[in-house]
Amino acid sequence: MRDAIGIFDSGIGGLTVLGEILKELPDEHTIYLGDTARVPYGTRSPETVVRYSLQAARFLAEKQVKLLVVACHTSSAVGLAALRTAYADDRPRVMGVIEPSVREALRITRTRRVGIIGTDATIRSEAYAHALKHLDPDVQVFTKACPLFVPIAEEGWEDSEVAALTAERYLRGFRELGIDTLILGCTHYPMLRETIARTLGSDIRLVDAGEATARAVRDLLKQEGRLRLAAAGSAKRVAEHLFYVTDAHERFVKVGSRFLGRDLEGVITVEL
Repeated sequence: MRDAIGIFDSGIGGLTVLGEILKELPDEHTIYLGDTARVPYGTRSPETVVRYSLQAARFLAEKQVKLLVVACHTSSAVGLAALRTAYADDRPRVMGVIEPSVREALRITRTRRVGIIGTDATIRSEAYAHALKHLDPDVQVFTKACPLFVPIAEEGWEDSEVAALTAERYLRGFRELGIDTLILGCTHYPMLRETIARTLGSDIRLVDAGEATARAVRDLLKQEGRLRLAAAGSAKRVAEHLFYVTDAHERFVKVGSRFLGRDLEGVITVEL
């Protein structure tokens, strides 16, 4: 399927990014790859993350995708530079989730005090902090790793007492720091958005990387004249969506359907 948007993640979480792309661009073909055999990337060394990311990107590039979206925050933080070097001729173009999130955070913040939550690897990389400071040297950045949010989301416990207690433990310090914007720096975290919002209160606005990235994808494809749109007056062309995983096919279908908000069909298991 040529000229699709390719999206890869270390597992299931990137489906939240795909879901936002489908809302923003319903006419686009998509190909999703979840590297479920080697999830999570967040506990791997930088060298391993780069190697895995390049392998995932190569798989999608061979499908002749027109745009490669690195939905994994860890890969975006650690491996994006290597991916852009590998595809320096823009075939395909490569987009991560960090820059769109950072730009959205800077657009909406009033106090220039921005919080970031993510996996241990994403927070350790300081990629978000560097990106924020690059665009606004005066912004104040506060970070927190929240690793337990991932299993809570995958178990479907996002509205449970466990989720509420965990969120309170992780996030209460942000209220004291006076941030007004929080970046959800992991693909799983939008599943806990309501719990996080209740914990922080209405004065702190949340940035969903999936939403920000979907808008950035739309803007880029529109700017380059590569949007796939049904012609006026013609029968609507049905967009196709392919799903690949490297392991745990049944779990991906079960949990992924909840993350994506629709049934997953025809998932194919591959080796990278």
